[in-house]
Amino acid sequence: MDIKTLKTFQSIVKYGSFIRAAQEMNYVQSTVTMQIQKLEKELGVQLIDRRNGKEFQLTEAGRIFHDHSLHIVKSMEQAQTTLSNLQSGETGHVRIGVTEPTGSYRLPVILQRFMSDYPNIRISVEFANTPALSERILRGELDFSLCSAPDLGSDLYFEPLFQEQFVALMPVSDPLALKSDLTVDDLRGHRLLITSATCPYRRKLEIAMQETGNVTFETMEVGSMTALKFYVESGLGIALVPKIMAEPASAGTTIRALKGSFIHMTSGLLCKASAYPLQMAGRRLYQYLQQQLSE
Repeated sequence: MDIKTLKTFQSIVKYGSFIRAAQEMNYVQSTVTMQIQKLEKELGVQLIDRRNGKEFQLTEAGRIFHDHSLHIVKSMEQAQTTLSNLQSGETGHVRIGVTEPTGSYRLPVILQRFMSDYPNIRISVEFANTPALSERILRGELDFSLCSAPDLGSDLYFEPLFQEQFVALMPVSDPLALKSDLTVDDLRGHRLLITSATCPYRRKLEIAMQETGNVTFETMEVGSMTALKFYVESGLGIALVPKIMAEPASAGTTIRALKGSFIHMTSGLLCKASAYPLQMAGRRLYQYLQQQLSE
């Protein structure tokens, strides 16, 4: 039994004629007759009582089966549409991971536009640092992530898209606020607010410090990147934070540029190497993020 045969049966009932059904289905009449004979054989019952060559009526079994066939065809058509949309990337569920500040400052607006264009695609967003997101991708718990580059040697594919530029965020009362831009030496003697040891931004900062001459600083660890600016507001120290997160400066704080390429972080799209290129809805979202974030 296939959907074409069911539609033929429904067309016969709708038009009350084998000939008219054949015309509507673009079949020869013998094809329609053979389809109904095959259907009755498969079901083991007579569906149509043929009184003569032109007139017929449904048997009781035919009436019952016709009612059921309407639901069957509708369900099959819906399933076909869903599978077609799934294959083309028009529907599905995409699980993505994201680090801060991208997750809070860049992603919401992009996802809002994407989901307006593709309302049948459901998206789940998981926040974590790059090492944790890498593990979840390898375990198959995430389709891909928007984060910094992973450690070398992992079974992951990373595509860089943009650089997160850092600035110095400080209280307006700090003497360094009198300068227009800063160097590493300017930060000596000032407390630096830093993120946790597992944070890629913290590691990048430490590498940059070492490259400038192994300068040591007084530090205070704050476990959340997004919380740093509130600690700066309270006068607890200076934070080197992504520019997108610092602007505009909140009350009581000010922003200063860092000279040269003192610190920046490359961010991009990360997925399992064996899963690249992504398929279906994941591919659709991946390509959309590529376009939006590399502009």
